[in-house]
Amino acid sequence: MNMHTANFIDVGRWNGQAYISDWQRTSAGTLEVVDPANGTVLCSVGLGGPSDIARAALTARAAQPAWAKMLPAERASILNRAADLLEQHGTELAGWIMRESGSIHAKAMIEIEHGALFIRHAASLAMQPSGMFLPGMDGRTNYARRVPHGVVGVISPFNFPLVLSVRSIAAALALGNTVVHKPDPRTPVSGGVIIARIFEEAGLPKGVLHIVPGGADAGEALCSDPNVAMISFTGSAKGGAKVGEICGRNLKRVQLELGGKNALIILDDADPDIAASNAAWGAFLHQGQICMATGLVLVDRKIEAAITERLVTKAKHLPAGDPSTNQVALGPIISDAQVSSIQKIVDDAVAKGAKLMAGGTHDGRFYAATVLSGVKPGMLAFEEEIFGPVACIVGFETDSEAVELANRSDYGLAAGVISGNVGRAMAVGDQLNVGQLHINDQTVNGGPYAPFGGRGKSGNGTRVGGPADIEEFTQWQWVSVKDAATAYPF
Repeated sequence: MNMHTANFIDVGRWNGQAYISDWQRTSAGTLEVVDPANGTVLCSVGLGGPSDIARAALTARAAQPAWAKMLPAERASILNRAADLLEQHGTELAGWIMRESGSIHAKAMIEIEHGALFIRHAASLAMQPSGMFLPGMDGRTNYARRVPHGVVGVISPFNFPLVLSVRSIAAALALGNTVVHKPDPRTPVSGGVIIARIFEEAGLPKGVLHIVPGGADAGEALCSDPNVAMISFTGSAKGGAKVGEICGRNLKRVQLELGGKNALIILDDADPDIAASNAAWGAFLHQGQICMATGLVLVDRKIEAAITERLVTKAKHLPAGDPSTNQVALGPIISDAQVSSIQKIVDDAVAKGAKLMAGGTHDGRFYAATVLSGVKPGMLAFEEEIFGPVACIVGFETDSEAVELANRSDYGLAAGVISGNVGRAMAVGDQLNVGQLHINDQTVNGGPYAPFGGRGKSGNGTRVGGPADIEEFTQWQWVSVKDAATAYPF
């Protein structure tokens, strides 16, 4: 077993264990953590089952009142220390993100940088005003205040394991909730151990945060546990529908941030070089394994050939391979099953008349940057989220046709519009049914200060980040105060 001897993570401290108040063994045994690029076993973690989730939730509930009563400035201070630690140990921690999730170095460092920003933003939430005085109908004082839910369950995916975990965990903690987190079992270090370690060293009180890697049974247990008040889920639409169903049955608040089939609309007055660069970044970054990836490149037919030619050139110059060499632009696809799913979608498009202009092949887990032209409705490549490095080019005649094609999707996460005329781009953008709209940019954008989420199959209208965090991770309580009790007619 390849045991890493880095100091902050210190595998010996937690190998084969999960973080339930502290590092300890779990009921479901252990799980080997494997580098998807080369099959190397990196370490093992404790695998959580329903009984571990129940234990963590019970402990979190017991710890929550004292955590909520702690002075906001003290909660903020712990969070800011955690952000400092993430940055201080960023180089070491980025190595784990690369090895575990197949990220290239630049993408791993984006996670460190954004992760720290999300934690600092959360710290600032703790210091926000949390209520308002209400108009009265009699002599009493009425006010409304935001109060924490209690225990928040967080379930996160493999693709941006650190950021997509910490953005919910930090906001929930800042606002007085305690947290039970289930990272994806394929990325339990980047999505779990790193977070446990920074908060452990930052002085978070015992019982406030629990991190239990696990499979679907652990996720289901979290969604139905009576001690858990809210679930924050990031993942596929299929997984999100299941989470929403269980939470609905158990009357829990649920935040769903799901997939996307995101359109980048390139109008005929766009600069072809810049537009093709945007399309390539949106389609190929992290092998396309991003919910905001550019799933459709909608191009005005007047410049379709120019954009296609440039995109093909870029695709052919983006090598795929093991990120640890620092010589590649694309790392591995997360699993063999996902490689098969990508290939099926590409083959279906070609069988239905699309042209394969670049790529369309793979060497094991390494899928080549792929360009399909002539993609049309009815092809899987037009309808489905691919989660692979495939640019699907769709031609259109008019701006209104571009809008119609973009809005055909059941998803509604992100869209971009590129044009030489900002007013024209905004007029097109205003008609798109999405949660995030980027004018003169591609679709992969995110950060702590914006309310992030989608419509339709991309989520249930909830948002994480920016001003939305207070709405999501707290609820209103009405308080009325009389100076003294008074008699009623009964």
